[in-house]
Amino acid sequence: MKLASIRIKSSGKQTIAVVLDGVYLDLHQASNGDLPDSMIAFLEQGAVAMTAAWSIAQEGGTAQSAIYDASDVELLAPVPKPGKIMHTSCNFSDHLSELTTWDEPEWQSHNWGDFHFEHPTGFLEAPSSVVPSHAKVKIPHFTKQLDYEIEVGILIGKEAFRVKKEDALDYVAGLTIFNDLSARDIQAREHSNKVILLGKSFDGSCPLGPYLVTMDEVGECDDLKMVLTLNGEQRQSSSTANMVYKVADLVAWWSNTTLQPGDLITTGSPPGVIAGMKNPVYLKPGDRIDCNIEKLGTLTTFIDS
Repeated sequence: MKLASIRIKSSGKQTIAVVLDGVYLDLHQASNGDLPDSMIAFLEQGAVAMTAAWSIAQEGGTAQSAIYDASDVELLAPVPKPGKIMHTSCNFSDHLSELTTWDEPEWQSHNWGDFHFEHPTGFLEAPSSVVPSHAKVKIPHFTKQLDYEIEVGILIGKEAFRVKKEDALDYVAGLTIFNDLSARDIQAREHSNKVILLGKSFDGSCPLGPYLVTMDEVGECDDLKMVLTLNGEQRQSSSTANMVYKVADLVAWWSNTTLQPGDLITTGSPPGVIAGMKNPVYLKPGDRIDCNIEKLGTLTTFIDS
């Protein structure tokens, strides 16, 4: 299934829906209120909610009053405000290699040559930074080096603590697309102080969507094609097969802290970012970024002034 968080324009009501051939079936309304109207509450109900949603989706034609055209709704991020965002760093070896060439003294002071892959590493991002597909993201006043990064977003479906790799996918509700917008100049200064915060967690820095695609529909998740285009020009092209740590590895490792329904894990990004280019031209107002991942759809972001 493809699940979405939406706001119905006529009423302003926020709810969750299953996506059926381009229309949205309000699960809360179609279930007569039995299913919640928020994604986290829905995920907290686990298999019971998923099974009910599947049944409603199969009977979609019998719930006409709960069906809305795309023009009738505002698409939100699948989880508009995750409990926490566990961001995985440099999970593609070629991306790490390209970042070591960035000729910025503060960036080089991070000593990227000593980066290790003994286990996943990363940082937390602010849940308030999440925006949906087709959001207009303003360039923060404090950066002159705004960059993109296509990533897979792993959405947790049930509480997970110290789970084994072989069991890890049982705790995943589904996958989505994540665009890690990064203020590279701020990130470099933060890296030089061995911290990461504002460079990755400003308002709008975490476009997420368009949908939560459940694992039964995704199927094999370790060879999904990933393509990012900037104004129609291909910039990043890779596959989840090239990740150092795959989806199950990441869930197992990050579950060393308790993961809860609606939490988000990101996978890291392949090479092709602006910061890795010889003569970088950073994002500017009017730019359009399309992140496409096989089976997950396309996440679109517009850069505003």
